[in-house]
Amino acid sequence: MDRVVVPEALAGERADRIVAVLTGTSRAAGRAAVESGSARTREGAIRPADRLAAGTVLEIDGVSSADELIAEPSIPIVVAYESADVLVVEKPAGLVVHPGAGRSSGTLANGLIAHFPDQVDLGPERRWGIVHRLDRDTSGLLLVARTAPAYQSLREALRRRDVTRRYLALVSGTFDNATGTVDAPIGRDPAQPTRMAVVHDGRPARTHYRRLATWFEPDVTLLEVRLETGRTHQIRLHLRSIGHPVVDDATYGRGAPGFEAAGRTWLHAIELGFADPADGHPVEVQGPLPDDLRSSLHALGPPDQGALLG
Repeated sequence: MDRVVVPEALAGERADRIVAVLTGTSRAAGRAAVESGSARTREGAIRPADRLAAGTVLEIDGVSSADELIAEPSIPIVVAYESADVLVVEKPAGLVVHPGAGRSSGTLANGLIAHFPDQVDLGPERRWGIVHRLDRDTSGLLLVARTAPAYQSLREALRRRDVTRRYLALVSGTFDNATGTVDAPIGRDPAQPTRMAVVHDGRPARTHYRRLATWFEPDVTLLEVRLETGRTHQIRLHLRSIGHPVVDDATYGRGAPGFEAAGRTWLHAIELGFADPADGHPVEVQGPLPDDLRSSLHALGPPDQGALLG
């Protein structure tokens, strides 16, 4: 990790520009480093648009430029929905969504530009059309814009909370209530800056959940989860904060006692709802549960309460 001091010449500039200038990389790479937590202050996380004062000490783990993205046809892209302006693709578990600090290949973006070459024109500043992110070990539906106007429209829809994102999560423990909401701010973990945490001065975050099925042995529950906001690691942190960590979450959770699940975070983005930027007509896309998660549910047997989705 390198520590650098913001010079007077960059005082008051945006954090992403400062990181880019100080590391000799692109603005997109600087932004990616800030968003991923690879570039931060001693006090914790910063945002790309934050204005930093001269003398601020930045801690930087390493930044690589992703301007020259290499097409990788070997990375498959499964399309769940396609129009002239939008793609919805199914991201498998284990695949990083787009390049960032320390990674310039082997991402979904590398595969995307191989199968849809026009995405290159959107460039790193628009993340090659990728509108939002999923964690590496989270599978499911991902929204991709095919034009610059569509990208802007969909990003604004996200900010207005007009995009519906529904997940399935298998968590430790059982619930007395059938539904609930977790409303707790999220920010960089002050003790471990590479991780996120529920912190009092974090960004507002709200997660809604509904109980679908419960097993008493082992003690696990299948939830339907809906995001109102989209903070980094939000579902995993919020469910842990109420004592129900996601099964097999290596960072924030724990395995359910006596239960070997899929061997990766048991979290899947199963539905996306949005307005098509071209004409505003509503689009709702649902994707199948991956084989590894489906098999783990099958291994549990019939639930003791509730029912699985069809």
